[in-house]
Amino acid sequence: MDEGDVVEILRSGFHTVLVVAGPALAAAMITGLSISILQTLTQVQEMTLANVPKIFITLIVIMLFLPLSFSALRAFMEQITQMIVGI
Repeated sequence: MDEGDVVEILRSGFHTVLVVAGPALAAAMITGLSISILQTLTQVQEMTLANVPKIFITLIVIMLFLPLSFSALRAFMEQITQMIVGI
């Protein structure tokens, strides 16, 4: 195993993390930003108003993107096992 293999594993790992965690993090960020703008406009500073919708939206997005996440993780694991077998 040389430096190229290590760089390829790291690149693929970072891509897999972005595919798995990206949609949930983006949904949480967009929801939080929307709620913050709404709270600023209405001057209602309630913490549960910010957290509860963000949790629900994040859970819904995680459930919707679960097949994509599993396939990305499976592909990454298959790549790692092929590299291990090739050693």
